[in-house]
Amino acid sequence: MAGNRLPVTIDGRDLELSNLDKVMYPAAGFTKGEVIDYYTRIAPVMLPHLADRAVTRIRFPNGVDGTHFFEKNKPGGTPDWVRLATLPVPGSTKSRETIDFVVVDDLPTLVWLANLAALELHTPQWRIGADPDLLVVDLDPGAPAGLRECSAVAMLMRDRLAEDGVSAYPKTSGKKGMQLCCPISGTQNSEVVSSYAKRVAEELATMVPGSITAKMAKAIRPGKVFIDWSQNNAAKTTVTPYSLRAQEIPTASTPLTWDEVEAVATGAEEPRHYRSSEVLDRVEEHGDLMKPLLEPGPALPA
Repeated sequence: MAGNRLPVTIDGRDLELSNLDKVMYPAAGFTKGEVIDYYTRIAPVMLPHLADRAVTRIRFPNGVDGTHFFEKNKPGGTPDWVRLATLPVPGSTKSRETIDFVVVDDLPTLVWLANLAALELHTPQWRIGADPDLLVVDLDPGAPAGLRECSAVAMLMRDRLAEDGVSAYPKTSGKKGMQLCCPISGTQNSEVVSSYAKRVAEELATMVPGSITAKMAKAIRPGKVFIDWSQNNAAKTTVTPYSLRAQEIPTASTPLTWDEVEAVATGAEEPRHYRSSEVLDRVEEHGDLMKPLLEPGPALPA
């Protein structure tokens, strides 16, 4: 077993990597070593979006075809140099009043989580101890609607938000839909943010009832794009930009340009999700398309 473990030092922190040849994505032959390599290389643009946020992990110890589990609390054996944040969790299914969340502020912590097969990283819209600094619009297509329909709705939502001075930045979810992320002031609580998102979602659903719904009932969602305004609830999380997703192949939640969204919406380009290698190439070309999220945006209209 010792041969399967590799001691490394990253930024002065000692870690032990294990089972690097273990296949995490069988259909693609993508190993845990490649997962760690991706997160190491994407870290310069991903870490700012993780910083100061309590991270929920989805772990796949035996790869994407095996059993997985959500993890909020710190795992056993957490190194003493990993930053933790003890936060209240009202309504916890395990009757806990608080949870010791992991906070990913540096590369050693990100690599440590990747080594634990935490393929997906999800974060809330708020930084620890603060009100939301992000508004998230989650666009969830009901088959046969797909990413093309999401792209068309994204453009409508972008233009509607712009009327209130809110800028939106699109990304794929890495699964079937997409999200718009909007920097806001961080001076309003989640109830205000969620209420605003619901109001705008219902407005668009009234405008285009055949294609858009703002209601969660699954029975009415086939063929429509559900604008999930509830993602702005303080207890919810959204997949972090650049996070891998547990699909057949190693796709990632990928920031897009609005030109790309328009090309898909109009049929000029085929809708698609992006593999980890493509995401790294895109960062090389575009830099961090989500960088504007790191600066405060406007307050939302009451």
